[in-house]
Amino acid sequence: MYHNWLDRWDERRARRGEEAKKVTDFILGAGRAFPGEKRTETIDEFCVLADQALSDSGFYDEPSGSSQGFERDDGWLRFPSDISTDVEENNVVWAKITESGSHDQALVIFHHWNASARNRQIAKFFSQRGITVVEIAMPYHLERSRPGSLYADYMLSSNLGRTIQSVRQAVWDGRKLIRWLKSEGYREVSVLGMSLGSWVAGLIAAHDPAVTKASLFLTAGSLADMVWTGRATRSIRDSVEPVIELTDLRRAWGPLNLENYAHNLARPGLDLHVVLAKRDKVVLPELSEKFMQRLKNAGAKPDILELNCGHYSLAIPPYILLAGLSLKRLLSCADKSARRI
Repeated sequence: MYHNWLDRWDERRARRGEEAKKVTDFILGAGRAFPGEKRTETIDEFCVLADQALSDSGFYDEPSGSSQGFERDDGWLRFPSDISTDVEENNVVWAKITESGSHDQALVIFHHWNASARNRQIAKFFSQRGITVVEIAMPYHLERSRPGSLYADYMLSSNLGRTIQSVRQAVWDGRKLIRWLKSEGYREVSVLGMSLGSWVAGLIAAHDPAVTKASLFLTAGSLADMVWTGRATRSIRDSVEPVIELTDLRRAWGPLNLENYAHNLARPGLDLHVVLAKRDKVVLPELSEKFMQRLKNAGAKPDILELNCGHYSLAIPPYILLAGLSLKRLLSCADKSARRI
């Protein structure tokens, strides 16, 4: 009875989130994903470029000389993004800092798709326990929203190239922020990603050795499969399905698939924590399980918490409390270098 109510609650939340979303034109947008490639005209050509990006170990590396422009004022940090887009507001990164009074640990939070506010309660909880919390705005969200847009349609969309560009921009922005935190003297930096934010946090953890702990809430490996099967992305599937098949979308978004970086995520020095929802209709449990198995096959030992709730109902008690306490245990552990001393 209770879980039937919970499923209905999740469905109501999904319907509310669907109101603003609409079917849009399918666009390759290769020039956005792969700068300098302006003449790509077919999905096959796009996929060749995606394969090349996937094999390029530096695809998610920030450009050199990008450490300038940080401005801090009254609990806020702002700095220029190293990817310039045609939305001026999106080119400035904003982050809310909740100080802990200690430089032992910092936790960078990457929110979910279409987030309309930051996680004040999470920030307060961890900052009171000696962990400084930094909540970054992902591309086209919060202070970076596109004027006139009703949701973050440019972050994740049927424009294949813009979606890659947006995720890559989020990774670059996050890594730039982490470098700033390290320069400010923070000994340990962890990342927390929620839903779409878990893909960004996962990519950062896979490519940035400065990250020692990564917590991924409501995650999976293949972003293409999540979009194709998820309750929250039906409008995107409706936009792309008449033009390409899922196998093409998987290859086109190969650089965004966390399964392709499983060995990176299994690196020594990285503690992985995952929270999954057994009743999730947005990130289907079978996709999450496939990703978990890929991680284990690569040698990773993720600490996995599975809760009997849905995607949206993770945010209500008791589920969010259980998830928060599980994350607290991860962050409370002494880092590996300290254990070796």
